[in-house]
Amino acid sequence: MKYVPLGSSSLNVSRVCLGSMTWGVQNNQQDANAQIDYALAKNVNFIDTAEMYAVPPSEQTYGKTEAIIGNWLAANPTKRKDIVLASKIAGPGFSYIREGSQISGKTVIEAIDTSLARLQTDYIDLYQLHWPNRTSPHFGKHWPNSGGFLAEDTAEETEKMLDILQGLTDSVKAGKIRYCGLSDDTPWGISQYLRLSEKHDLPRMVSIQNEFNLLHTKDWPYLIESCVRENIAYLPWSPLATGILTGKYLNGARPEGSRWTYMQRNGLFRDTENSNAAAQAYVNLANKFDITPAELALAWCDQIRGVTSTIIGATTLQQLEDNIAAFSTELPELLLIEINNILKKYPAPF
Repeated sequence: MKYVPLGSSSLNVSRVCLGSMTWGVQNNQQDANAQIDYALAKNVNFIDTAEMYAVPPSEQTYGKTEAIIGNWLAANPTKRKDIVLASKIAGPGFSYIREGSQISGKTVIEAIDTSLARLQTDYIDLYQLHWPNRTSPHFGKHWPNSGGFLAEDTAEETEKMLDILQGLTDSVKAGKIRYCGLSDDTPWGISQYLRLSEKHDLPRMVSIQNEFNLLHTKDWPYLIESCVRENIAYLPWSPLATGILTGKYLNGARPEGSRWTYMQRNGLFRDTENSNAAAQAYVNLANKFDITPAELALAWCDQIRGVTSTIIGATTLQQLEDNIAAFSTELPELLLIEINNILKKYPAPF
């Protein structure tokens, strides 16, 4: 396993990050225990979660994933020091999470305290803003003139960012979190947080996690350049595009217990004619080179310049074993050329 610095922090993380959002709906405590144990045995030291999880989110499962991780940590207290543990505060939108309120300095402190209780730990290594208060061009909202994007007042949004940073600062000083990061944000979001941190001598954001995969490459090169130049770790989530890149949903298939059989908050917006055509092309290409489609997608993500650690998830231990093994795959130049040809044909399929 390779390790890399987590942006400007003092932490070194594995190139593979174990995602946890299925724990509590598709996976139970025993499944999660087995996944954590296996990942650690393979020298994965980075685990990502969120207060909102499990997914699909609901009031009944809110906080359940953190509680599952907390149970594992309570049973394995000596291993806490070996793990870089990341969690996230939910942004606005869920009535059962702080009445749907926006993120603020006050709610950051409240959310950290409740996450620490569920996680049964004294500190969180990386604490992230799950999505910004303003409309974010993610989850299929990246098309021109989408939704309410760019509708907010810039000065007001900047003041909210400063208030959030001050809440994060209080938590760092209290020893409750070590570093802070972003999720589902933009180059402007990165630049504003960095500017405010420098101007007011507050902790800087050390990472950002956004969706990045063979069907969704919009962060390359613009946002990723910001990360590289500013020493911010870039953490792709959903490198398999919620599983479509494995080929398991082709021709309308819905394997029992798979993610697409569950109700999705934003619907199956990735399920388009072009997405399926692109997925089929990648499956055919993987077969041609005698590797699995998942191996192709994960190894491709890992070799992208600027990627720090890729967040993977699995619902079975066999999937996890295969996914971690994919990061040892070297993709030949000819395969990468053919991948680029497919990318040019389907640059934004959903």
